[in-house]
Amino acid sequence: MKNEKPLKGWKAKIHEIIYGTHTPAGKLFDILLLVLIMYSILIVMLESVPRFDTDYHEFFNISEWVVTILFSIEYILRIICINRPKKYIFSFFGIIDFLSTVPKYLSFFFMGSQYFTAFRALRLLRVFRILKLVRFVGESNKLANALKASRTKISVFVFFVLIVSVLLGTLMYLIEGPQHGFNSIPHSVYWTIVTLTTVGYGDISPQTPLGQFLATLIMIIGYGIIAVPTGIVSAEYASNMKQNKSMDEGRSCPNCSAEVHRSDADYCRKCGYKLEEDEDDNTEKKA
Repeated sequence: MKNEKPLKGWKAKIHEIIYGTHTPAGKLFDILLLVLIMYSILIVMLESVPRFDTDYHEFFNISEWVVTILFSIEYILRIICINRPKKYIFSFFGIIDFLSTVPKYLSFFFMGSQYFTAFRALRLLRVFRILKLVRFVGESNKLANALKASRTKISVFVFFVLIVSVLLGTLMYLIEGPQHGFNSIPHSVYWTIVTLTTVGYGDISPQTPLGQFLATLIMIIGYGIIAVPTGIVSAEYASNMKQNKSMDEGRSCPNCSAEVHRSDADYCRKCGYKLEEDEDDNTEKKA
């Protein structure tokens, strides 16, 4: 891997403002961007209301163009102020930034541009990065790992629930019968699953005392069934938490824009580029 040159001059300054959060300029940029995102989402929501769209269509259109241009400038700056722009372009947030910016430009070439509104609403996902909620993405990865580790146990449990649902549904069909709405065994199994999961649509219900007694047992069993997978995943999650290490979500790599590094890391966890030191660390060293 060849060593990239460190950022200097205006590129380093832009990177510090856009990707950094430890400077007043970086914090101000995040606040302004957050306001812009919330305003753009408000415009998207109001446009979907026919009365507002009729009365303020021109204002909404101009506002959307202004927001789109500002987001386009930000997208370009994010690309040019890092050494490896492809890392950002094809990253999760890079794709979100692109998809949330391009719909307005596509309206020049395609009819029915209102169908691209959903992509504009993706801007709301950028709040995760602006508020530095990336650490919660890390938490979601821990949850995903816990689910993956417990998938065998959960699969066995789900299979067991399906068997119980078929047995109880068949029994309910024999007890109630078509005259009380249980027209077939599959229909009775559907009712059992709805009752077992405590959803309770109420489209069909048992009428006989024996059927109502069985329904009561199914409801009680349902509460226990909800607790089992929760306990399995919680145990795996707690096990993974023991391996958790301190992370600093505010440090961004100027080479590939990767975020969330260990608080004592000197190099990027993805590309190996030397991370910039925080101002607090520099002050301590000088002292």
